[in-house]
Amino acid sequence: MSDLILQLSLEEIIKALLMFSKACEYGISASTYIALQSLENKRVSLVEIAKEIDSPVAFTAKILQQLSKNQIIDSVKVATRGFEIQRSNIDSIKLSEIVHAIYGDKVFIGCGLGLKKCNADHPCPVHKKLIQIRDNLKHVLENTSLYEMTVGL
Repeated sequence: MSDLILQLSLEEIIKALLMFSKACEYGISASTYIALQSLENKRVSLVEIAKEIDSPVAFTAKILQQLSKNQIIDSVKVATRGFEIQRSNIDSIKLSEIVHAIYGDKVFIGCGLGLKKCNADHPCPVHKKLIQIRDNLKHVLENTSLYEMTVGL
């Protein structure tokens, strides 16, 4: 792993190197917040989550819908509506699952700069450099649990 990767915190790696949308950042932040509240046996509302992660409510709703559809979070629709994550799931959910729920595998394939004509056969000038960063990032995401993110705050 490069020295740069080793010197950055997980949050800095996510913000600096992930070549994905704001939705993934919000998805990780929302999942972390929901997990933190769930560890305290609290269910949280859409509005509370949006406020906490500083995201528009409508956009947050779409992200939470994707996370719920992919069984990252639970959407509770009884009298005490809200979102939660079961304790056993907090331990087992990896950050890579959250990224996949929001963005699919796009972050790990194709051009890191988003150039349509760049590929393994016709790489852009930074293609090979970004592959190493992407591989390192993928390793971090696949080996960091939501629990680790939550208790690390």
